[in-house]
Amino acid sequence: MNLVRKLFLWLVVAALGVFAALPHAALAQEAKSIGSFGDWDAYTRGTAGNRFCYMVSKPKEASLRSRRGEIFFLVWHRPDQKEFDVVQLDIGYPFKKGSEAEIRVGSDSWLLFTREESAWTYERAHDKELVTALRKGYRLTVTGTSERNNLTRDDYSLKGTSAAYSAIGKACGRG
Repeated sequence: MNLVRKLFLWLVVAALGVFAALPHAALAQEAKSIGSFGDWDAYTRGTAGNRFCYMVSKPKEASLRSRRGEIFFLVWHRPDQKEFDVVQLDIGYPFKKGSEAEIRVGSDSWLLFTREESAWTYERAHDKELVTALRKGYRLTVTGTSERNNLTRDDYSLKGTSAAYSAIGKACGRG
């Protein structure tokens, strides 16, 4: 990994750590459903000035499901922070340190960096590419490696992604 990529990754991880440590009124508030769309649900939290909108789905099939916590895939917007189309994966176990998660939609794939039980894309441009693929695709496949060195594979249906995406865009001023 080159120095610039390592520095970028370190800055992202540090920012996520700061984000997790701060109280966020929008995230602390109860989620309000804005609809179910196929296999995806859409929600908002917060109020104007601190709104968080997201679409979420759980896998249709997941390996080692009985030994894992909550497993889900999100796409979210935080308009007041000018963050749109952020992709986040929560895998339900601690990832192996230094490992990456792989996301596959059709013949396209992306590697995500991992931290504890979550994963994110390395670059904002990859978020946008991945969201476009989600809206056009049929199935999303996620593979990851646990800290116990167990390989997992989760398959998500993409039915309803376009409608859920439109709903969160409208709720967060992008639609």
